[in-house]
Amino acid sequence: MSDQRLLTSYEEFSPEIVTEGIGEKKKLILKGILQKSDTLNQNGRIYPREILEREVRNYQKFIMENRALGELDHPDASVISMQKVSHIVRSAEMREDGTVYGTIEVLDTPCGKIVQTLVESKVKVGISSRGVGSTKKQGDYHVVQPDYLIVCWDIVTDPSTPNAFMLPEGRKISKGDYDNVLTRSDRIYRIANELLNKR
Repeated sequence: MSDQRLLTSYEEFSPEIVTEGIGEKKKLILKGILQKSDTLNQNGRIYPREILEREVRNYQKFIMENRALGELDHPDASVISMQKVSHIVRSAEMREDGTVYGTIEVLDTPCGKIVQTLVESKVKVGISSRGVGSTKKQGDYHVVQPDYLIVCWDIVTDPSTPNAFMLPEGRKISKGDYDNVLTRSDRIYRIANELLNKR
């Protein structure tokens, strides 16, 4: 863990918009591709399928415990700020083609209300992963390494300059930052998950 950094990856989110609920209280549900494996992204980075698949498996614990929160825009931190939460991921699954498909519920928080207003106004929103780990340069691109740990998926805008919203990209992560991402229970779950999936 010598040179771990905050890693972000942008995907244009073309969600299927679903509203659920009865009467006045309706939930805004967004469905679409969260991330792609083995594909060169706009940051010149590739997330190998094996690593991304492992992280999606491990992320299920956060989903089951209603802790799969995300923020509006990428902060320069590896820890999710409760004050800036806009949504919760309700499902994330790796598909046959190597894409991670998911369902997001927009929350009734100040940042969630901004997302809802943008979506209702037909503004195109993006989805972007936030995680910690290292990369290895191979030719003209960087490959995410096995120490990668996904923190969340954040909602971002789709600027005309693809990297305009990636300001926190590449910030060095200290061991303390890395340790703050997972609880003891999360670490045990990840180890058990890894052991169960080794064949």
